Amino acid sequence: DPKTGKTIHATIPTERQNAPCLSDEEIIYLAKLAKRIEEHYGRPQDIEWAIDKDGKFPDNIFIVQSRPETVWSLKEEKPKVEVTKVATPTITEKVIVVKGLPASPGLYAGKAKVVLTTEDAAKLIQKGDILVTKMTNPDWVPYMRVAGAIVTDEGGMTCHAAIVSRELGIPCIVGTGNATKALITNKEYTVDAKSGIVYEGILEEVVAKPIMPSAVGIEAPLAFAEPVPITATKIYMNLGVPEKIEDYKNLPFDGIGLMRVEFIMASYIGEHPNYLLESGQAEKFINKMAEGIAQVARAIQPRPVVVRFSDFKTNEYRQLKGGEKYEPTEDNPMLGWRGVSRYISPQYEKAFRLECKAIKKVRDEWGLKNVWVMLPFVRCTWEVEECLRIMKEEGLERSRDFKIWLMAEVPSIIFMADEFSELCDGFSIGSNDLTQLILGTDRDSAILPAIDSRYFDERDPAVKRAIAHLIETAHKKGVTVSICGQAPSVYPEFTEFLIRCGIDSVSVNPDVVIQTRKLVASIEQKILLERLAELRDKAGIKSKEKYEFSF
Repeated sequence: DPKTGKTIHATIPTERQNAPCLSDEEIIYLAKLAKRIEEHYGRPQDIEWAIDKDGKFPDNIFIVQSRPETVWSLKEEKPKVEVTKVATPTITEKVIVVKGLPASPGLYAGKAKVVLTTEDAAKLIQKGDILVTKMTNPDWVPYMRVAGAIVTDEGGMTCHAAIVSRELGIPCIVGTGNATKALITNKEYTVDAKSGIVYEGILEEVVAKPIMPSAVGIEAPLAFAEPVPITATKIYMNLGVPEKIEDYKNLPFDGIGLMRVEFIMASYIGEHPNYLLESGQAEKFINKMAEGIAQVARAIQPRPVVVRFSDFKTNEYRQLKGGEKYEPTEDNPMLGWRGVSRYISPQYEKAFRLECKAIKKVRDEWGLKNVWVMLPFVRCTWEVEECLRIMKEEGLERSRDFKIWLMAEVPSIIFMADEFSELCDGFSIGSNDLTQLILGTDRDSAILPAIDSRYFDERDPAVKRAIAHLIETAHKKGVTVSICGQAPSVYPEFTEFLIRCGIDSVSVNPDVVIQTRKLVASIEQKILLERLAELRDKAGIKSKEKYEFSF
């Protein structure tokens, strides 16, 4: 209503509903403008335009924004990767510009683009550039997807940039301290993300041509080029970008153990859910969220997809359109208003109900019963009970084909594992947050790991003892346990520890699905042989005769 500014419902005549919004000459004129803009920038564009209905054609047509398009342009055929192996001494003779933590391994050479904001990234980042920034968050994902490599000033091995770049298969170095000052826009560099070093210039010995990133280095038809072993422990996969499932769906995984919806909220929706509620656009949130989840569930059914409800922190929610109105400024958002505490709060409960409606739409309207859910950053049993009450009111209740998992990230869930087990069907260990909260270490800090890597290490005895206790207690209650943190993707010995504890499933990044399955199979075989040897010893059977030789 132009007078009140409020959204109203009105009956629209059929002829108006079917009437075209644009005339033929307006469509042709806009198409010509779009072609000129794309030719100017040399790449596909996402263009926004406006028409002044009171103006005179064509002076009433305005281009209000043009930015790099980041969805359909990625569907173009990728150039083949050409890598030349080179001895390490050749590399170390080169000029080192910055050093950092090797968050996502790989080699890449190309031009750097130093961008401090997403607005700068929209203007400058082109396909294949080295993205250099202070730190990323979910708003950066569209630009991370087209980058050839990523280098950040801040962050640790489990920061946003590290996790997302591993999923996307893009070389990434984090925690350099000064990359945004040391690297220069449009200057060429070589990123050695296996060693955590950025070199000046393009190293021809290392890269014959600029390397374009490839999802996980495995094209779908080649995913099963060699036999993949069967394991008793389920091998799940982590996923955040829905359309990437087309690249990964033929990998040998048993389901999605962690589907993050933050990318859907930041890129598909882009607006704060409370803003959409207030402006009468709740259906937009529900439909966009449901479409993203369904794309994954449909591609891999009947394998399960465990959808983690949104786990943005307040500083990340503020980045969404309209977010500043609804989000407070917290000194430490990592430990603030997030997870279940947000869902049950009066300020956000209606928004959480939209997520529930999206899940119900996917399961009931579209028939994708392989979608389950997971509650993040659980602190107390009473808040889970309140959250389950809200979910039940929205038609989401535990059943034989609908499982509800809890993220085990806060130490309280370890101490109260028997009580929490009564409220869920499974736990998924978020080893990144669990480690930082047990050891009192900021997981995004680059300072402490530089002093000693053991300050943040999932293999710490305290962390392992907590995990072992959770698995043992949960199994006594008939509840399954999985893990979706970074540790199994990085440390084979940690994976063996988990298997020996009897964990039910391990969820890893796409780039290590095959090697993790092989590793788990070898560990399970090793355990079986050990137990067989024990049985032989108890039975007094000798497997081999012992001989003594004298010389």
